[in-house]
Amino acid sequence: MKNYTTQMDAARKGIITKEIEAVAKKERMETSKLMELVASGRVAIPANKNHVSLSPEGVGEGLRTKINVNLGISKDCRCIDTELEKVQKAIDMKAEAIMDLSSFGKTEEFRKRVVEMSPAMIGTVPMYDAVGFYDKELKDITASEFLDVVKKHAEDGVDFMTIHAGVNRETAHIFKRNSRLTNIVSRGGSLLYAWMELTGNENPFYEYYDELLDICAQYDVTISLGDACRPGSIADSTDASQIKELILLGELTKRAWEKNVQIIVEGPGHMSLNEIQSNMLLQKKLCHGAPFYVLGPIVTDVAPGYDHITSAIGGAIAAASGADFLCYVTPAEHLRLPDLDDMKEGIIASRIAAHAADIAKGIPGARDWDNSMSKARAELDWEKMFELSMDPEKARRYRASSVPAHEDSCTMCGKMCAVRTMNRVMAGKDINILRNDD
Repeated sequence: MKNYTTQMDAARKGIITKEIEAVAKKERMETSKLMELVASGRVAIPANKNHVSLSPEGVGEGLRTKINVNLGISKDCRCIDTELEKVQKAIDMKAEAIMDLSSFGKTEEFRKRVVEMSPAMIGTVPMYDAVGFYDKELKDITASEFLDVVKKHAEDGVDFMTIHAGVNRETAHIFKRNSRLTNIVSRGGSLLYAWMELTGNENPFYEYYDELLDICAQYDVTISLGDACRPGSIADSTDASQIKELILLGELTKRAWEKNVQIIVEGPGHMSLNEIQSNMLLQKKLCHGAPFYVLGPIVTDVAPGYDHITSAIGGAIAAASGADFLCYVTPAEHLRLPDLDDMKEGIIASRIAAHAADIAKGIPGARDWDNSMSKARAELDWEKMFELSMDPEKARRYRASSVPAHEDSCTMCGKMCAVRTMNRVMAGKDINILRNDD
C-alpha cells in the first residue's frame, strides 16, 4: 500500500518513487536534488497511477526541455487508425508528451488506446470532450458534468490535463474592457467564455477548483493550467487580459500545491521576439517557479505553412529564457489538421528548439551530442553522422540523392571541402584539387 498520494506528496515525505528514480537517472541528477525540486513544485512528473506503460519524464527547472505533440480526431477528420499512426510516429521520434485533442464523438476508445500504447506522458483537454461525451449543446452542460469528464479522463490514465480555470468572470470583465485584435483564440478558453456568457454562471473549473484538485490528487493527474487569454496575434501579446489571467494562474498554482497536486502553467501564444524573455521571467515570478509550457511562441503572424519555423524560433528563445516544455507547431497551423508529414516537420522543429535551448541553459550532457557530431564531421565519418542525426532518415536520403565523385566530400564542395583539405594537409598529404587522382 502506497503511503503517498502524488509525486509531490511523496517528495515532501522523502519517499523515492520509481518515477522519481527513473527521471533522476534520465536527467543525470542526484535523486535528492530532484526530490527537492518536485517537493517545491519547480519540477512536475506527470504520472497517472493508471498509465502502466508510462516511461516517466520530468518537466521543469534544471531538466531537459521537453516537447509535446498534439493530435486527435475531429468532426472533419475522424479516422482513429490515422491518428494512432501519428501516435506511433511521435513515440518513434522521441516526443516526451502526446496530447489527445479529440473534439468529436465518443473519444473514450481512442484515448484508452493511446494511453495503453504510449510510454510518453499523455495529456488531454476535457473541455473539448464534454460536448461529444454528453451529446448536449454547450449551454446545457452543467458544472458537475464538466467535472465528471475530468474524472473520466483521470480514470482512463491521462497524466496531465489542460484546465482553463483562469478565465473566470473577473478575467472576462478585463477582456471586455480591453479590446483585442484577435479576441480569445484558445479553443477551450473560448468555449468556457461562451458558456459563462450563455449561462451567467462562473467558470466551473474555477468555482469548483477544490473538487477538481481532489480528483487530480486521487489519480496523480498534473494540472496544466491553460492560458485561455493567450495572445493569438503579436498585436495582443502581454496585454491586460493575458497578464490578469497569469496572476490568477499563480494563485491557483499555490492552491494546488497545498493539496499536493502538481502544476504546469501554460503560456503564449503569438509574441514578438523582444517580449519573449521578459514574459518568461514574469511567468516564473508570478507562478512561483512552476514549470512553464509554451505554444511557440509564434514570432510573426504572416507565415502560414511555415509556422513550425516561426514557432521554433520563439520556442528556442523561450526555453533558453526559462520555459520548460514546448508544444510543437506544424506547417499546418491555422490551416488544417496536420497529416503525418506535417507532424514530423513539427516534431523536428520543436526538438531543434528544445535542444538549442538546453545547450544555452547548460543542461548536463546537452553539448555532448553536438561534440560527437562535430568529431564525426571532422573525421568525415558519414555513417556516424547519420547515427547522430536528429533525423537519420532524411540525412541518409539527402546524401544518397547526390553522390559525390570522392567519398570524403559532398557534391557542394567536392575536393574543395575544407574538412578534407585540412585533414590531408595536417597529415602531410598532397592537396590535389584539379587532378583526378586522390
